[in-house]
Amino acid sequence: GFYISLEKPSATSVGMAIRHAVLPKDAWLADRDLAFAWPVFGLPDILHLDNASEFHSRALTRGCQQFGIDLHYRPPRTPHFGGHIERLIGTTIGEVHLLPGTTFSNIQNKGDYDAEGEACMTLKEFERWFALQVGIYHGTIHRALGVPPMTAWRDDQTKRTEPLRLPADQQRFLFDFLPFEMRRVRRDGIKLFHLVYWHGALTTLVANSVHKFPIKYNPLNLSTVYLELPGGEHVIVPLRDKRRPAITKFEHDYALRALRERGRGAVDEQMLFEMVSTQRSIVLAAVTKTRGARRTTQRLVDALIRGEPPTVHLEAREANEQLAAPNLDGPVVPLAIEERS
Repeated sequence: GFYISLEKPSATSVGMAIRHAVLPKDAWLADRDLAFAWPVFGLPDILHLDNASEFHSRALTRGCQQFGIDLHYRPPRTPHFGGHIERLIGTTIGEVHLLPGTTFSNIQNKGDYDAEGEACMTLKEFERWFALQVGIYHGTIHRALGVPPMTAWRDDQTKRTEPLRLPADQQRFLFDFLPFEMRRVRRDGIKLFHLVYWHGALTTLVANSVHKFPIKYNPLNLSTVYLELPGGEHVIVPLRDKRRPAITKFEHDYALRALRERGRGAVDEQMLFEMVSTQRSIVLAAVTKTRGARRTTQRLVDALIRGEPPTVHLEAREANEQLAAPNLDGPVVPLAIEERS
């Protein structure tokens, strides 16, 4: 599986890549008008990882624990341990560099090539093109295997005595890999990143305000958070002020930093959204003048589009449904607070 984004690698992008790898891809292919077969899916027993910070997030550790996935990290200074995946990455990147608009791997190779001027694909179009390259790779004879990778996969499946493992609830699978913070439900709502989230369905949880719940969030869209109940169900909780626009975590952090630099010690939700609005106006005004502004705008648009599916399509208990008081006799002990991804 894979995940393509303009965002830097994070716990969320790792979770999205795992989701794509684990779940059946028929609907994903159909949505992109791709006709080839990609019958590779299932929960892995082990994930082999290097030591990048995004692979050490608490969200990844907690999600893998919930699905019985062991994490094996490459020893430091042993790049040869990743030879197989590095070779595959090299093969795919070689194809990418043949596209108009490539930035190449270094300045020397790029030379005077006008990558931005030659670029011709949207991110969604590139995602479709990349998937086609995966299909071609699957159908091409592999030198070490002696057969195409897809043939090797299918041969292996005929020998299996047990079916591939899949999450019991595929629609909720992404929830388990989202970053989270531990928060109490107070009378005025859930406070996270100086933002306030609320719905009347949380009223029954206010009485247990001493208890902290995992509050999961999607960094690509902070308009909604997901409260995890002790039984594993998730409650969709929107911003208390529903007039607020959707913003991303990187916009939020940028606005917060700008406010701090202006000497604003006490920051509230209104100040944050006003700063985000100001910054968006500045970027849009500069979009025709600088490459950086155009890149920032594209990053924002892509993030908000990609942040929408977890908010809309993932099945969870809707926040307009009154909750029964949860059983808090057995304390929920998730991992410590998720750091920023």
